[in-house]
Parts: sequence; structure tokens; C-alpha cells
Amino acid sequence: MNKNPAPSALNPDFWAPRPCLRKPVPEILEAADLLDKAVDAHLAGEHGRAGSLIAEANMPKVRDWVESLWGPASERIHRIRSVEGAPPVLAKGVRDPTEKPEAELRRAIINRDGYRCRFCGIPVIRAEVRKAMHRHYSDTLPWGRTNASQHAAFQCLWLQFDHVLPHSRGGRTDLDNLVITCGPCNFGRGERTFEEVGLIDPRTRSVEQTNWDGLERFIVP
Repeated sequence: MNKNPAPSALNPDFWAPRPCLRKPVPEILEAADLLDKAVDAHLAGEHGRAGSLIAEANMPKVRDWVESLWGPASERIHRIRSVEGAPPVLAKGVRDPTEKPEAELRRAIINRDGYRCRFCGIPVIRAEVRKAMHRHYSDTLPWGRTNASQHAAFQCLWLQFDHVLPHSRGGRTDLDNLVITCGPCNFGRGERTFEEVGLIDPRTRSVEQTNWDGLERFIVP
């Protein structure tokens, strides 16, 4: 007898379409709030407090959530399946020659989507903002060569321009085929289609309007 039945056997809704690979943990929003307050402190000239808030946002539970998505694939989280007729992975020579969006397209995507992941809804921060903050607060905002040596919250909230139909599967690099996501949702899905991991197309949901500015005020007064 199988003592560990497949999750789908335990829960008939296991394969039902879902908005994201894994629901965010509460600590993610707590970390984002700490970083928001850190930027306010920095702009007020309170650099010691800003550094302390950045350090506090480097939460182990946030790192665990990130690693569960972009680490080794988990059946319970990624739920990967074969889909008949799915677009194949194309040779590099026949893909859209432009994989990364240019500056004008990036601005258009951000203007449409804002600074929120279109899948899980968490706040996101551009790499340029993180780099600027790292230059001022390298002691409390580590960003080494390995995942373990990088600040957990900035890993988690790392803004990505994600192809709806993966670039490697024939997806175009244009406004209709790109959405804002966090790093974990982007890297966790990888080159798989929505059907292959059971995700709802985020373009079918309205964009949530919030006051989160991606901490852009750190570099744009």
C-alpha cells in the first residue's frame, strides 16, 4: 500500500488553476513596510535608522519562501504537468531576437502594471533602486554572488519583466506578452507555460492600484 499518496489524490482541487505558485507569507509585506520606512528615514537624513530597518527586513522566513519557489522544483508547489500541444522550446536562432525589453518598453509596462507582481501581488523593486541602496548601506544590504549572501527581502521583491508565453517557447518581447512579476514567481515558473504549472493568466485580472512606489523616491527625489 502507498503510504504517501500523491497530493492530487488527497485534494481533488490540487490541479485547479491558481493565481500564483505559492501564496506569499505575511513576513513579505512586513519586510516591504520596513524598507519603505527605511527610505523615509534615509531621505530625512536618519541614516543609522535606515540601516537598522534594512537589516531588520532581511528575514529568514522571507528567504525560505523565495527558496521554495526558485530552488529545486517541489511537486506540491510547482505542480508541473505535461500538456498536449504545448509550444515547444525553440532553437535560439528562431526566437524573437530581442529577449530583454528596452527602456521605453520597460517604462510602458511599469506604467500599466505598477510596482506589484501580477501573479502573487507582492510589492516589487527595480534592481537599479536596490543597487543605489546597496551603495549607501552595503553593511546591512548584502548582495553577494550566492543566494545565501544576498538580502532576502530584495531577492523576494526583485522586479522582473516576465514573458507571458516564455521567450524560449516563441513568446514576443512586446507590451502584450510582458508583465511585471517578482523574482520568485518569474524564476519559479521558468520556461513553463501557464497550463504546465496550472496558473491563471494574470492579464485576466485587473491591476491592483496601491501607493507602493517601488522605493523609486530613493533615486528620484
